[in-house]
Amino acid sequence: MNKGVILLFATAGELAGSFAPMLFGDKDLFSAWGILGGLIGGIFGIWVGVVFSKRFL
Repeated sequence: MNKGVILLFATAGELAGSFAPMLFGDKDLFSAWGILGGLIGGIFGIWVGVVFSKRFL
């Protein structure tokens, strides 16, 4: 597994998860929903990065 690829996917997932509550009207990036979305997005990004790294690299 390539750690750089996993870190890239984790960062992208965390950013996407943090901005997702803004689509539903939450304008505060550091609200509880933004932090929870970033946590879930980061975990999902790590999972996608591991699968991508195993399959394609």
